[in-house]
Amino acid sequence: MELQIARQIIDTLAQGIHPITGEAMPDDSPYNAPPVIRALHAVSRALEGAGSTPPPAEEAPRRRSQPPNAGKAWSAQEDAALETAFDAGIPLKQVAQELGRTAFAVEQRLIKIGKVAGPAGGGRYGSSAAMN
Repeated sequence: MELQIARQIIDTLAQGIHPITGEAMPDDSPYNAPPVIRALHAVSRALEGAGSTPPPAEEAPRRRSQPPNAGKAWSAQEDAALETAFDAGIPLKQVAQELGRTAFAVEQRLIKIGKVAGPAGGGRYGSSAAMN
């Protein structure tokens, strides 16, 4: 059964109408009880966009949205803008936002272009990254 048809049946039941015969449900019908009517309306609202919504979070983990230039190569113009902003004392978070980069990418680029020293001990994100 398609979700749209199921939703129509639920909407009809929520209105107190038998979905097959079109007759009003008797007053003592469980479909006329206020909690049942509210539940039917809640299910109808949930089905409203069910065909176009992404799977629940537990099925497909959501990724944090990335800045527009995340993962892209740095241009000479961006390097110059970064150096100028760094020398002017503009906060790295603001520089990252203006360049469309993550704050981490800005920090790593500053290490690579020699504006700041990497963490002591080198490693993946330290001085060895500055040599690449």
